[in-house]
Amino acid sequence: MPQLGESIAEATIVSINVKPGEKVMPDQEIMEVETNKAVMGVTTPCAGEIAKIDAQVKETYPIGAVLGYIEASADDAARFAKQAPPEVQPDVTAEIPGRGEEKTGNGAHFQIDESAVRTSRISTQGATPGGALPVPAAGKGAGFLSPRVRARMQELQLTAADLAGIAGTGSGNRVTIKDLENYLRQIESQSASDASAIRAGVADAMRRSWSRPLATIGSSVNLDPVLTDRKQRDPKPGPALYALRALALALAENPGAAAKLVGSRVLQSNSIDIGLAIEAQDGIIVPILREADKTSLADLATKYDELVALGRQRRISPEMQAGGIAAVSNFGTFGVEWGTPIPLPDQTMILGLGVGKKTPRWDDSKSDFIPVTEAQITLSFDHRSLDGGGAGRLLKRVIELLEDPAKL
Repeated sequence: MPQLGESIAEATIVSINVKPGEKVMPDQEIMEVETNKAVMGVTTPCAGEIAKIDAQVKETYPIGAVLGYIEASADDAARFAKQAPPEVQPDVTAEIPGRGEEKTGNGAHFQIDESAVRTSRISTQGATPGGALPVPAAGKGAGFLSPRVRARMQELQLTAADLAGIAGTGSGNRVTIKDLENYLRQIESQSASDASAIRAGVADAMRRSWSRPLATIGSSVNLDPVLTDRKQRDPKPGPALYALRALALALAENPGAAAKLVGSRVLQSNSIDIGLAIEAQDGIIVPILREADKTSLADLATKYDELVALGRQRRISPEMQAGGIAAVSNFGTFGVEWGTPIPLPDQTMILGLGVGKKTPRWDDSKSDFIPVTEAQITLSFDHRSLDGGGAGRLLKRVIELLEDPAKL
């Protein structure tokens, strides 16, 4: 399967236009494949005779998968064989049965048919410069882990993310069992302690969150209206609660954004439940404020104070943190101006609020700069559920509400 685009990792066979035994010319289109963007053709790398077709119509194959074989001239076979690297290292071959039959080169993958040395893989010469073999969208590297490595990882309760810092010496930069053991010996001399339950929970949630395509947009907001409004309230909500209430109202006005994608289904949220990140000992907890669009700021402030008190006592139950479509993170508390917080795995987005700073802003009515308390505000979201335009309109509405707190 040729490289069909920078962001394309696989394609589905739509039609196969040749049969074994047929003669083909160079760059002849012999298959049609469909990606999530278009239908494209797969062409022959050289002239010859179709020896074998491995691909099946309506089946999906990753970039670099073998689709079939062409029996070619000795010159053409030699020309393509030059792109194969030397034999794989013995330790990898012994570690993985059948690995000696595979070659990898420049990230591409193909098989050598020992019974037909003159066979050349069906590919596309025009897909890459100079007729080079297509390159997969993602190299294998540490993505492939042998059964021995996986067993050792399971024994030590390690994840693939823990191996990210290991430079693999195996074929295609794979991490071998020797690489893993060497790494373990290197870290034995370092001081270590067991991670707390909350730290381990945060780590697991972030690993699962990062498996999604996340995006972040940002802008600035004038916090002076919020600070003025806050002085008149009792109890006094913090800026994060104002942001939470504004996000809830904005989501209620735009129900399409208050959804999450599960498989091929868009699940609409029945309630605008939003979490508020709270720093706890050695981690973060995110209790959920239910129906935030229907709850007044005063009631939200009371409920928030109760949750903070429970959090300090480590009495926030899993039910209090379950569900929710979004969350708010006030990293401005730590003097941070801008950040890209990561939404929890079961949430679609998270709003981040930076520290407020006095900044000159142009006032058209006064034809002069005036000082305002400005903060940076960001929205990180699951790009599967929400596009840039929808996220931009949502963030714009949040800013409008924050700068007119009477509507909150």
